[in-house]
Amino acid sequence: MNFSFDAYVTAALFDRAGRAVFALGDGAVCFEGGERVEAHDGACLAACLPPTGEGILTAGDDGRVVRVTPAGAEEIAKVPGRWIESIDASPESKLVAFSAGRELHVRDMADPAFSRVFAHEKSIAGLAFDPKGRRIAVATYGGVWLWYARIADQKPSIFKWAGSHIGVCWSPDGKFLMSAMQENQLHGWRVADEKNMRMGGYPSKVRSLAFLSRGQLMATSGANGAVVWPFAGATGPMGKQAAEIGYDDAAVTSRIAAVPDKTWLAAGLDDGRVWAADVTGERLVPLKAEKGAAISALALSPDAKRVAWGDEDGAAGVAEID
Repeated sequence: MNFSFDAYVTAALFDRAGRAVFALGDGAVCFEGGERVEAHDGACLAACLPPTGEGILTAGDDGRVVRVTPAGAEEIAKVPGRWIESIDASPESKLVAFSAGRELHVRDMADPAFSRVFAHEKSIAGLAFDPKGRRIAVATYGGVWLWYARIADQKPSIFKWAGSHIGVCWSPDGKFLMSAMQENQLHGWRVADEKNMRMGGYPSKVRSLAFLSRGQLMATSGANGAVVWPFAGATGPMGKQAAEIGYDDAAVTSRIAAVPDKTWLAAGLDDGRVWAADVTGERLVPLKAEKGAAISALALSPDAKRVAWGDEDGAAGVAEID
């Protein structure tokens, strides 16, 4: 199933109803059934699943967070005059977190009166809830800041590492915290003792990280294939080598998608191609062989049977993994 939109595809997701959903650079959200909802007066900058229920949450350059279903759009939060550039939500704690410049905002969709705002020294580039939804990791310049989501007055734990951190991801067991950097490398910490992990050697910037195989592996973009790091044991990837799946010297992976409890991953390339692979069976399945604009959005369904993608020129698609 292929689509052609008139804008950059910011995000591709599978909602809890199993539908592929695309958030676009023109502010619209499109569902695979053909429904189109105008969510933002401007661009969708980020998207995630809501804590509960159907549809998706989108963040826009109009300062709004919106819940979008095929039936329409509902404003969840607004920060006038600011861009909302990153967003995450926790099914466990039912909280939503989003960034506006240097501020981290936390809201409870079940309690309209609940609001927390945490200030940072530099702009926020990415954020992620821990697996229990209690703490939020924030990627910013100079490291990653950790906040307790519901506590109003607190000092954050700061995991310092020089440079600009542009994305952040927790291991499914909450023991490791990984960040993508402006440089062509990853950085990570073992949360219990803040022991550092520096993971370099990438030919390109790492734009997506995803855990799979029950948290035993982490896959990343940024190389000629999907780079897969081992995370088994108390030391995770420390002192271990990564493997590379689907090596292709003609292209670089621009997006990676995976599901924590499955062994499949999907990769989108900077030349528009898409493939999926089972890391246990060494099986690689081409899903989109035609070349085009770089893949900008990618999702793997929870059952690891379908992949949705979108590219920088507005082309998008959904395919079954045979």
